Amino acid sequence: MRKDVRILLVGEPKVGKTSLIMSLVSEEFPKVVPYRAEEITIPADVTPERVPTHIVDYSEAEQTDEQLFQEISKANVICIVYAVNNKTSIEKVTSHWIPLITENTDKDSRVPLILVGNKSDLVEHSSMETILPIMNQHSEIETCVECSAKNLKNISELFYYAQKAVLHPTGPLYCPEKKDMKHLCVKALTRIFKVSDLDNDGILNDSELNFFQRTCFNAPLESQALEDVKNVVRKNLSDGVCDNGLTLKGFLFLHTLFIQRGRHETTWTVLRRFGYDDDLELNQDYLFPPLKLPPDCTTELNHNAYLFLQSVFDKHDKDRDCALSPDETRDLFDVFPYMPWGPDVNNTVCTNDQGWITYQGYLSQWTLTTYLDVQRCLEYLGYLGYSIIAEQESHAAGITVTRDKKIDLKKKQTQRSVFRCNVFGDIGSGKSGFLQAFLGRNLMRQKTIKEEHKSYYAISTTYVYGQEKYLLLHEVFPDFDYLSDAELACDIVCLVYDVGNPYSFEYCAKVFKQYFMDSKIPCMMIAAKSDLPEIKQMYGCSPLDFCRRHKMPPPQSFTCNTAAAPSKDIYTKLTTMAMHPHARLRCMCTCNRCTFCLCQNFLNSELLQTVRAKLYTVVLRRHVSQADLKSSTFWLRASVGATVFAVLGFAMYRVLLKQR
Repeated sequence: MRKDVRILLVGEPKVGKTSLIMSLVSEEFPKVVPYRAEEITIPADVTPERVPTHIVDYSEAEQTDEQLFQEISKANVICIVYAVNNKTSIEKVTSHWIPLITENTDKDSRVPLILVGNKSDLVEHSSMETILPIMNQHSEIETCVECSAKNLKNISELFYYAQKAVLHPTGPLYCPEKKDMKHLCVKALTRIFKVSDLDNDGILNDSELNFFQRTCFNAPLESQALEDVKNVVRKNLSDGVCDNGLTLKGFLFLHTLFIQRGRHETTWTVLRRFGYDDDLELNQDYLFPPLKLPPDCTTELNHNAYLFLQSVFDKHDKDRDCALSPDETRDLFDVFPYMPWGPDVNNTVCTNDQGWITYQGYLSQWTLTTYLDVQRCLEYLGYLGYSIIAEQESHAAGITVTRDKKIDLKKKQTQRSVFRCNVFGDIGSGKSGFLQAFLGRNLMRQKTIKEEHKSYYAISTTYVYGQEKYLLLHEVFPDFDYLSDAELACDIVCLVYDVGNPYSFEYCAKVFKQYFMDSKIPCMMIAAKSDLPEIKQMYGCSPLDFCRRHKMPPPQSFTCNTAAAPSKDIYTKLTTMAMHPHARLRCMCTCNRCTFCLCQNFLNSELLQTVRAKLYTVVLRRHVSQADLKSSTFWLRASVGATVFAVLGFAMYRVLLKQR
């Protein structure tokens, strides 16, 4: 809504421009009329639309043409005043004033005009027969009002119509020649209908109509009023009502009727509630509400936003197969001015066997957009009408800004749900295969992906200690010398090398040493293509020794050349390390060769389990009675047994550690 309205009165000398302004202010006809009235401001609280209104007078005797042109350029609406008893002043409307105004205003945004016939008290006839052809000839003329400054006839109505012409203009909505709504208006109202159709059945039922009414006008319709509205549509349009609900055609007919009957404010109230400006474009303030994002913080969707997006998915998944077919996807994005998802999305998130985005993939893509480009996410939520349907103040209410990562590290815990893993590796090392394997695609399925549809991102869910988290993999282009801060900012680094290429590991080692050796970001080495014979890497030390030297977990074997979907264990490990970067995990493998695995095998061995069971029986289950529990001797035996068990385990660990 505009902050204020500026009304300019122009016309021939002595037609009563100044008298109209003074009669409005003093509510009586002035005895002495000056050449020109000073600019007055009517406060918002005394205007019907609650908008401050500035009224500006023009006097040919006191002002130059240059001053007139400046006032025309600043005006929101111009009232061309003529005297109904003066034919010359009427002729001047078309011969002088309309051309003058047209020349001094922007062609793309015409200023609305009001024709004002003053001094109606001096004649018995109306000037409308002469004025109507002029109105039909010039579409920028909103209306014509006949009034009398002397009798105070239609004075307040005149300025109300002028204000209304600015706040609720007819021009963008309606074409008088075709007697129908303009294309942009139909397009905007169609989107509003589809957003309000919560079950996507093409009909606004009583519940949806009442929600729409409350949203736009802060009050539901009475049952009888609702039936009256539908009856009006039924009488005029055969397919306007279906199954006792309002169809799109019926919805558009109603608004056409409002406009034709001069109730533009009804349609404008609806349009503005759904984010449209005076040009019937979605307002930038609506699409991009302010959202403060401090450094080292990330953005995620909150619970309410996920619930809304789930309802949007359910609304368009008509066959209930938990996936969006191409037709269902197009239907979902029909309220957008463009298609936001390209073919690469299908290789960024999980899809079904037909290549359709699944429910999990759909939410993953929204999570990715929120994390990488929160402004774009806000724009998308705006098109879907999140703030309206979820009854939130703005779309920003659906976004959670996480706390600074430094605080997470200090407190050794995080509340984030999305973790970014940047994947580095030389050309041909298997990075793309590693990303696609995360989406459950083996090598055979990856070969069907077209090069132009390739994605450098992959996102899906993993479970860490029973909690669902999103892991975002980003394949970094292997240009070693041009790594930006954005490519380096992440929660965990994944260094991929090809076990069958003797020169592949060297790239990973260089990246680690130059960018991550002194950082607090955890790193993991991935030995990709592990189904192939392992070749010695042409580097100063082996990958295993390199990892030990830099206190990294040993290289993790990985292959996507499997018959079924590749294992996702490695991705769970990555997410765990990203969640707990402070925990320096010495080993996360099951190689059965390293110290960690040998100790684990020993602790789980049958021998140790037998010894533990014997100790447990001897110490705790030997004639334990209430008296024993109160005896200091009993507790001494228990303590000795526990100590022996602990010392034995620690000794075995040290022995194995020295051997390695």
